[in-house]
Amino acid sequence: MIKLGLVQTRTHDSNEIGIATISKLVEKLGRHETDIICLPEQWLKENKITNFDIEFSRFKKIAKEYSMTIIPGAFYEKRKNRYVISSPIIDPTGEIIGMQEKIHPFDYEKDLVKPGTKTKVFKTACKFGIIICYDMVFSDVAQSLVKKGAQVLFSPSRIVKRGIIPWHMYVQVRALENRIPILAANVQNNRFGGNSLIVNMCENDKVMIPSTLVLKGESAKALEFDLTKYEKSRKDRFSDHQRFT
Repeated sequence: MIKLGLVQTRTHDSNEIGIATISKLVEKLGRHETDIICLPEQWLKENKITNFDIEFSRFKKIAKEYSMTIIPGAFYEKRKNRYVISSPIIDPTGEIIGMQEKIHPFDYEKDLVKPGTKTKVFKTACKFGIIICYDMVFSDVAQSLVKKGAQVLFSPSRIVKRGIIPWHMYVQVRALENRIPILAANVQNNRFGGNSLIVNMCENDKVMIPSTLVLKGESAKALEFDLTKYEKSRKDRFSDHQRFT
């Protein structure tokens, strides 16, 4: 069994205040022996991060203290002459072990950032992949991560209120078609709709049925998962897939 969690945030007056406030929720999950947690996309007031090690030094200390993996969200990061949107991974030793870049910039982001070109699987307490917000719309992103060995998917997101219903549908469909749990974190404020989503599944007479938990307000939640229960169903589903033109 493994314990996986989400933190749903609101917008704070500064990065310093936001990180100080949210650190309390992160520590709460750490005290409950959560193995991996994920925060939303662009939940800070200043989302252009020049140095992840400095900005998230508090999260790094918490990760090391509680031996947990923290995905602090996804943010603008300058690479040479252009920005990317990247999601850093802080491992249980308190070190940043890699980044996943957003592959599909959304709307105005297309003029600001360079798209990522590769899906990456990371391994700490388990093998996992990261789907950043709009990447959830494109089925091949999730499928690529699962075929590379991901056992669970995390999604730092920033979804406006009117988009919550279709977003929930996308997350559940990706979980169902890949036979994998997904934890998707969202921002909640006047514009963004919260309702962060944890999708697990149960099998009833060989039919996989998504079960969901939705977060409300600024909060944190973790659930235990048995990742082995998905393996046979996922293998069978992928083996049934036929190539066609």
